[in-house]
Amino acid sequence: MLCFRENFMKDLSVIIPLFNEEESLGELHHWIVQVMNKNQFTYEVIFIDDGSTDSSWSVIGDIQKKDPHVRGVRFQRNYGKSAALHVGFEMSDAHVVVTMDADLQDSPDEIPEMRRMILEDKYDLISGWKQKRYDPISKTIPTKLFNWATRMMSGISLHDFNCGLKAYRYDVVKSLEIYGEMHRYIPVMAKKEGFKKIGEKSVEHRARKYGVSKFGLERFINGFLDLLTITFISRFGKKPMHFFGSIGLIMFFIGFIAFAIIGGNKLIALLNNEYEKNIAEQSIFYIALTAMIIGTQLFLAGFLGELIARNSSSRNEYKIKERL
Repeated sequence: MLCFRENFMKDLSVIIPLFNEEESLGELHHWIVQVMNKNQFTYEVIFIDDGSTDSSWSVIGDIQKKDPHVRGVRFQRNYGKSAALHVGFEMSDAHVVVTMDADLQDSPDEIPEMRRMILEDKYDLISGWKQKRYDPISKTIPTKLFNWATRMMSGISLHDFNCGLKAYRYDVVKSLEIYGEMHRYIPVMAKKEGFKKIGEKSVEHRARKYGVSKFGLERFINGFLDLLTITFISRFGKKPMHFFGSIGLIMFFIGFIAFAIIGGNKLIALLNNEYEKNIAEQSIFYIALTAMIIGTQLFLAGFLGELIARNSSSRNEYKIKERL
């Protein structure tokens, strides 16, 4: 049944999330069609209008009337790029799925080679790398720091995690659940799901032709917080006690040992009729007490996390790759 279905799948799904990009949509669609026809690909183009306030949706409607390969979804309001990609992934039906931005800064000419790397080189995911960028320094320096931190925490050797131009094997996009602002960490999420062959391709980055960037500096703060979230969930999502419990026990025993030392010194001093400060007069007593309290709280947090995880309806949901 699966093989029968695969015979009717398209070669490519091109997913384009957008917000107020009315000027560039027609030109981008024309460019994509040229690439598809030149390579004789069967394809679909899925525009996800993330609550645009300009005439983007009308432009998409006009394009769809002329090209039956085009599909579109319009959100009631602006939900963000992650939501747009999630819906696009659900709609896609092709052996290889490509995502790209709608602002003409990503080149559709890169698509054939990225598709080849997925199908012939057997990569699960190919991420674009914009070696030469046309962004201001206020954007490029934070981007480099962001990419460095993500490499260190994820163990994935990519230069540009946030590049919108990516290619995926069909199984990858159907295994991912993207929410919040997790679109920046799709390679990290794919690795978490067991898709470990992640590659990179140097791609052309074009200067923005129309409009302005829709992202501000706050994305770097949110991005770092999201990185901590996805790292924690991928390692301890089903075993929170291993994280909170371990740190809690360490802190509790550090406090307990410190308390035992100052208590022992006081007891020895009393037995030898020597003067020793009262325990409550020593600053280390309060440090030890605080460590024990925090350690206990962390341990209880891990215990409560385990109770929640054990009662989750998805506690025994596992991705099965093949069956015999």
